[in-house]
Amino acid sequence: MIRQIVKIDGDKCNGCGLCVDSCHEGAIAMIKEKAVLTRDDYCDGLGNCLPACPVGAIAIEERDAAPFDEAAALAAVAAAKAAIKASANLACGCPGSRARAIERRDEAAGAVGAAGAVGAVGERAALTSELRQWPAQIKLVPVNAPYFNGAHLLIAADCAAYAYADFHGRFMKNKITIIGCPKLDGGDYAEKLAEIIARNDLKSVTVVRMEVPCCSGIEAAAISALRNSGKFLPWQTVTLTTDGRIAGD
Repeated sequence: MIRQIVKIDGDKCNGCGLCVDSCHEGAIAMIKEKAVLTRDDYCDGLGNCLPACPVGAIAIEERDAAPFDEAAALAAVAAAKAAIKASANLACGCPGSRARAIERRDEAAGAVGAAGAVGAVGERAALTSELRQWPAQIKLVPVNAPYFNGAHLLIAADCAAYAYADFHGRFMKNKITIIGCPKLDGGDYAEKLAEIIARNDLKSVTVVRMEVPCCSGIEAAAISALRNSGKFLPWQTVTLTTDGRIAGD
């Protein structure tokens, strides 16, 4: 049948993946770092994905396409969400996804002082991790873990820790840290982040993202979560450059 349907220009697509998150019917997927309309029958042709695209790579066209099958599309989305939830709540109690807090003592000052005599190598060895909980991945972290209560929350793009040399000391210290990559992780973070914010007594939210366009997804999800949680918390976004600086400094 001839009907309206989404058209994606692969030459314009920058691979940010924001259209995937905005498509509630699951018709779009990332293939080889490009957005692709994978199922005509999952696309309703209404274009909810159009405003999500930062480079104007998506349009609506009229062409011969399979009829929109809303029931099949919603069933596929529900199945995908169920699979993600099941992987985050493994019945085997896998240690990799078991929630636990990590106690940190303030040992850094004494350790660095003792290492002063051996110079820069000793000081580097004396650095300590500031991670205060496990797991850290957004998809795996439980929404009601006790370590969230009374915490300052850091939501970070996972590349950020590799780009910024003092990421632990500058951003993670005295915070609960959760990480993700909107380009590589399936689904949208906004719903889970909203649950975390709504269910726990958080003190503030800091978002650290990279300057690349695909990283805007983690900031957008955090802002949406703050809005939908019904809470008013102090929050800020810090953007890092790909060469390891804080943008604007």
